[in-house]
Amino acid sequence: MTYNKNFDADAVLRTMEAMSKHHSKGTPEDEALRTCAAALLFVRDELKQLGEFREFFRKITTPAIDGVQVAHTFASRQEADAWLASGTAKDGQLVRVAGQGFTVVDHGPKGLKLVRIPLPEELPPHKPGH
Repeated sequence: MTYNKNFDADAVLRTMEAMSKHHSKGTPEDEALRTCAAALLFVRDELKQLGEFREFFRKITTPAIDGVQVAHTFASRQEADAWLASGTAKDGQLVRVAGQGFTVVDHGPKGLKLVRIPLPEELPPHKPGH
């Protein structure tokens, strides 16, 4: 399922209404559509709630690989080390160095270090059933 961050709540409600005409009142399908419509109406009427719902919906519909965000890309390890020493790096940031993934790790008094962590594109393709 793809995520549309600007989905039109009213269009979704109209679609649900059209779908409900194909199901008799009192059926499980009718009840499910009415419940979903009521939930969407509930969050639609409060912008904060609609925003929170959009974020929740994004999280459950976006593949995990799409959530991987590389903060910086460096051509060499020397460039990455200079950035690390500059004081702008933050614990947990993911960076690409010469095509390989690293994460910034705070080693307390020892400072920040880059630890190798493969990026999704570095991993072999997933084989269903394995």
